[in-house]
Amino acid sequence: MADIAELILDAGRAGIELALFVLLPVMIVMLTIMRLLEYQGLLGWVVRGASPVLRPLGIPGLGVFAMIQILLVSFAAPVATLAMMDRGGISARHIAATLAMVLTLAQANVAFPMAAVGLNVWAVLGISLLCSLVAAALTFHLFGRNLSNEEASTRDDQDPDDAPAGLMAVINRAGRDAFEIAVGAIPMLVLALVVVYVFRALGVIGLLEGALAPLFEGLGLPSAALLPIVSKYIAGGTAMMGVAVDYINQGLISTAEFNRLAGFLIHPFDLAGIAILIAAGRRVASVLKPALLGAVVGILLRAVLHLVLF
Repeated sequence: MADIAELILDAGRAGIELALFVLLPVMIVMLTIMRLLEYQGLLGWVVRGASPVLRPLGIPGLGVFAMIQILLVSFAAPVATLAMMDRGGISARHIAATLAMVLTLAQANVAFPMAAVGLNVWAVLGISLLCSLVAAALTFHLFGRNLSNEEASTRDDQDPDDAPAGLMAVINRAGRDAFEIAVGAIPMLVLALVVVYVFRALGVIGLLEGALAPLFEGLGLPSAALLPIVSKYIAGGTAMMGVAVDYINQGLISTAEFNRLAGFLIHPFDLAGIAILIAAGRRVASVLKPALLGAVVGILLRAVLHLVLF
């Protein structure tokens, strides 16, 4: 019993430290930048300018906003945008393409904190952006071609949030949002780390590492990469980040190796991420299948590009 309690305390300590001392400061800075750009009208200008270019790929104006949110804030930030698309009359086909894009993109709440341990953030974001456009286009033109393309209204260029009045109000709101993101990540992060620590203590991870060692060796990756991968797809990117930072600090995974893995690990395509995103609305949940198919192609393309380029 004492061993179990110690394991829980270790996981709790690691999760809270990661959320409050790594995730929170980065989110405060990035959200403040986003809110200031929105307050000055620059974000709306970007959305309006990019929309005509990206709409043939299935991404409407609000989809552009969702893209910016996940790249510069967090994987949860586009939920409000998806909710507006769900209620605002955007066609099911465009929603599916946007969801596929979001699931393929690298989320800021993992990418930017991981820069502290050597992640090539701008390469990760750039590659994910390219592959997300492929995922969106495939979803719109292939996987979701049977979905309705009819729109009830033309509200897709509206911003999801009303800008607060005053510079200090913008900064304070960004700080509150960042705190909510960081604190909201703690329960899932701690529980996920407990599961991972239990697997490791029971020797499950060690058995899998031995069985998959030839595969990882063929890809030029250490067998220790298995635990971050398991953490990612069971519990999400934030949990993966906690395990990966620990392994990098211990020297079990090198910075170069993690950069090779980043295309397969840094995105919201996991159980927790999908559950949060489809909570945006009934119509969003209804187009999940074609969006997942598009996202799978996009993420596999990301993984291949990272293995080739790093």
